[in-house]
Amino acid sequence: MDDAKARFALLSVGAALATLALKFTAYALTGSVGILSDALESLVNLAGALIALTALKIAARPADKTHPYGHDKAEYFSSGVEGTLILVAAASIAYTAINRLLQQPVPLEQLGWGLLVTGSASLLNFIVARALLSASKRYDSITLEADAKHLLTDVWTSVGVISGLLALSVTGWQWLDPLIALAVAGHILSTGISLVRRSVDGLMDYNLPADELAQLEGILKNHHDQFVAYHRLRARKSGPRRFIDLHVVVPGTQTVQAAHDLCERLEAEIEAILPNASVTIHVEPAEDAASWDEEEHQTLAMH
Repeated sequence: MDDAKARFALLSVGAALATLALKFTAYALTGSVGILSDALESLVNLAGALIALTALKIAARPADKTHPYGHDKAEYFSSGVEGTLILVAAASIAYTAINRLLQQPVPLEQLGWGLLVTGSASLLNFIVARALLSASKRYDSITLEADAKHLLTDVWTSVGVISGLLALSVTGWQWLDPLIALAVAGHILSTGISLVRRSVDGLMDYNLPADELAQLEGILKNHHDQFVAYHRLRARKSGPRRFIDLHVVVPGTQTVQAAHDLCERLEAEIEAILPNASVTIHVEPAEDAASWDEEEHQTLAMH
């Protein structure tokens, strides 16, 4: 699986290099600052793809003495750095566009060829992005997902630039080009902020999605007749892995073997429905007051 994810990251690197060459060729042909903004974003795509490839290689390393939970969180660093690069690119595009607006507009040349080259680059990005998005779902990889969404953002950005330049060719309004670039910068800015926020959530051990928590609690409720209560349910995601721990309250007269078998059944069902899950269950006797003395007790009594 790790080798497969790395191959998709390499595909992203290849696509970034190809689209970079195409878009800067289109800019050289037209002189369009809108196309330049699109090309600058492709530089970020290339940097992001290289960072993603590195992060996936680090995340694939097995757990060791210094990282007993593995290296999966490296994927969040990848999306965080990529998001920061996007923010830098947005600022650069906005600066260039504002300067072009304040100065005498530069007439565009060979617009037809420029649009054709940019359109070809966008089609390539769309194909690769769809492949990466499919792989991200298959391997539950936030790195591949972030790379795919970034490429899709690049596609819609290119579509906006092409549409605007077509309107420019009809109207002759040169100021449309830098305005389009500003709109591109705004769109890129929102993508960068979203990626950074999601990366921070992952690094801060954000809870599992609501639908996964509901599945988890459903399994526990299905076994309500086998224990007294459960509480202190905590769950987090680290890259593609999920870490879940909870306390299960059982009758104090229950044997160790019976409690162990119960935990084994619960862990097996949870791991079957939530991929790459690591489940830890702490057993407590119902007769012990310490099992019930939490200040914010979230126990769901089953009897």
